[in-house]
Amino acid sequence: MLYPQAMQRVYLLLGGNLGNRSMNLKTAREQVTRLIGDIEQASSVYETEPWGFSHHIPFLNQAVVSATSLEPEKVLHALRKIEEGLGRKREKSHYSARTIDIDILFYEDRVINEKDLVIPHPRLHERRFALAPLVEIAPGLVHPLLGESIESLYEQCDDDSMVRRIE
Repeated sequence: MLYPQAMQRVYLLLGGNLGNRSMNLKTAREQVTRLIGDIEQASSVYETEPWGFSHHIPFLNQAVVSATSLEPEKVLHALRKIEEGLGRKREKSHYSARTIDIDILFYEDRVINEKDLVIPHPRLHERRFALAPLVEIAPGLVHPLLGESIESLYEQCDDDSMVRRIE
């Protein structure tokens, strides 16, 4: 007898600053639903300044929670496919302007530390552009390594970059 696989919650951050930013977020959400699983929650969209580099166009960022039966590695593969489909070009320099970037922030409370996949996201707690939308939809979620809630991490974050909710 086959049993349906349990659904897991994956927390994602979508963002980009090139092209039609709003449409890229919308298309990314549609593709997440199609390839990964239904989006159960989505934050407001936030306009944020680039982090780690300078660019004249701000990013739009949004956090979503998707229910998935995929293992984390398969989620990552699907996200790369979505990014490529939306014109994402991976630059040698780590931080650069892009049409779309989709990061796995959390996959339930799993901790993974592999060459191409680190969960929870290793710099989440340092970035207001990731914490602000996440605190809106999951303030009580506890970081499995830091033992702090998202709300607490947001309150403690030293990042002073511009983060503004736009919808």
